[in-house]
Amino acid sequence: MHSGGGTVTQSRPGAFITGVAGTALTGEEHAFLAEADPLGFILFDRNVDSPEQLRRLTGTLREAVGRDAPVLIDQEGGRVARLRPPHWRDWPAPLDQVARAGPRAEQVMRLRYAIIAAELRAVGIDVNCAPCTDVARPDTHAVLHNRCYGDVPDTVSRIARAVAEGLLSGGVLPVLKHIPGHGAATTDSHLELPRVDLPRDTLQKVDFAPFAALADLPVGMTAHVVYAAFDPDRPATTSPGMITLIRQGIGFNGLLMSDDISMGALNGGIADRCRAALAAGCDVILHSNGDLAEMRAVAAASGRMGQRAAQRAEAALALRRAPEADLGALVAEWDALMRAETADG
Repeated sequence: MHSGGGTVTQSRPGAFITGVAGTALTGEEHAFLAEADPLGFILFDRNVDSPEQLRRLTGTLREAVGRDAPVLIDQEGGRVARLRPPHWRDWPAPLDQVARAGPRAEQVMRLRYAIIAAELRAVGIDVNCAPCTDVARPDTHAVLHNRCYGDVPDTVSRIARAVAEGLLSGGVLPVLKHIPGHGAATTDSHLELPRVDLPRDTLQKVDFAPFAALADLPVGMTAHVVYAAFDPDRPATTSPGMITLIRQGIGFNGLLMSDDISMGALNGGIADRCRAALAAGCDVILHSNGDLAEMRAVAAASGRMGQRAAQRAEAALALRRAPEADLGALVAEWDALMRAETADG
């Protein structure tokens, strides 16, 4: 296993992170990746069969680009989990886990994500798309609601910080999502563009507040959501005004990637979407579906990372480190914590 950085500024990689189609690279995919040199990769259920297979795949992905490229996954637990039994632990939805843990929620979630980090590192994955720092509301769309940590900004901030600390302790980079806040969206951005009509003051005090509290995290992911009080026409991902708010108002200065550029919330062709997101101020495009024709279009439209973006990427990747504890010790600590929770309950 790797334990550290890898320079990306000397020869800047492509300004995109990509998925691949299956459980092993095809020759055509390998050739494309070697030429296009994406910043990193993201894995989904379709890429996962067994720990041995996954270690081979992550190794092959890095070999294709010739460096210690980041490999991302969405391993929140609950519905959004790419690694599942029998090879990996099953977890309840985050909101359910927090509710069950009560006053121990921060301790429980920190340990939960340290265990997740250990499982990810064991198969060559070193970035997890969590914490999900969105504030839940009564009408938050079901695709997101139980992935949140609470409905009070301070609670969400504290739990999200614990999640990030757990991941970092295991050598896995957290991704702050979905900046500047997806909780007020009542539609599914995988399918259509959500529009939030709340006033500026409400958004800043509730939805944006946890992101400001975690603005020091190394990597963030934008929300495909229109915030009409700030930009009535464009979602945050492609809005220069919203990216400025993320950078200056919220104070996030880490590597900023788009949410999946192929999602139904965005309109126009894939290349146009990429150009719009980069022009707005995103550092890197996330493209997830593994469609090689789309991957080629993304690579062509995204080009190479800019100097500032590459510096942010290098600073983020330098935070990858060897895990602080092994999986066995973490699981023993978890079992003891769950016994205490059961006794109290």
